[in-house]
Amino acid sequence: MAATASPHVFEATADTFEAQVLQGSLQTPVLVDFWAEWCGPCKTLGPILEKLADEYNGAFRLAKIDVDKEQQLAAAFQVRSIPTVYLVKDGQLVDGFPGALPEGQLREFLTHHGIQPAAPGANDAGAETEAVPAPSVDPHELVMRLRKQVEAEPDKAEHRLDLALALLQSGNAREAEQLLDGLPANLAHDDRAVRARARLGFAALLTDAPAPQVLEAAIASDPKDLRARHLLGVHRIVAGDAEAGLEQFLEMLRLDRAFEDGLPRKALIDAFQVVDDEELVGRFRRRMASLLLV
Repeated sequence: MAATASPHVFEATADTFEAQVLQGSLQTPVLVDFWAEWCGPCKTLGPILEKLADEYNGAFRLAKIDVDKEQQLAAAFQVRSIPTVYLVKDGQLVDGFPGALPEGQLREFLTHHGIQPAAPGANDAGAETEAVPAPSVDPHELVMRLRKQVEAEPDKAEHRLDLALALLQSGNAREAEQLLDGLPANLAHDDRAVRARARLGFAALLTDAPAPQVLEAAIASDPKDLRARHLLGVHRIVAGDAEAGLEQFLEMLRLDRAFEDGLPRKALIDAFQVVDDEELVGRFRRRMASLLLV
């Protein structure tokens, strides 16, 4: 298959995967195409994917992985037939499919994941106008201010989402969940709403869970008690000690990545949605990738 000169298509290897695909997907979704020179369906699918990458003008990037050259990556993704395509967004694998889909279904796949063709220069303009994060505010003070905004403009769902996030930060999960349940569909899939749902999910896992001290004792007695490690990690995340929680999940992945149908990897990915520290998340994403590629 001839190499492409498109700026939206690149060849990925085990050495570049973490930087170009995992880290790169934090900014732009990456479609990963596992293929081989001898594969007939790959020769049908590949040109269509490359055409769409150009047509979508940077709305997603296409990573080409030759399974003959990159057997380690193919094994890590459990590729059993080619072509196989995966979509990576925000540093995590979110969907995929085997086989050569027709162009119409490929477009539907991209649309389903919110990927639409970008206007020329749109990505550059977005980078220049990226919003600067607002300074941190006392969560209880913020809740009071946002309640007044909701009362003044009850039809603005954005205010209810802002209030739900502030309530979560102040520890009022029940009211936050009620507000999230009442959001319109467009806001329910907002990145902030998804993050809030993940935090609620973590808190729910601790219903009837043993205290941290009990879990620590269980792990001291049996370091391979992955159920105890999972609950202790959740305790740490909910209590605000993100690094300690991520360490527990990462150790689970090291000990048994297949535990309870891939729970260690799922716990890490869910935690990445909750933790606000981008540097910490990036560090643990890299460590997770290193373990998965062993």
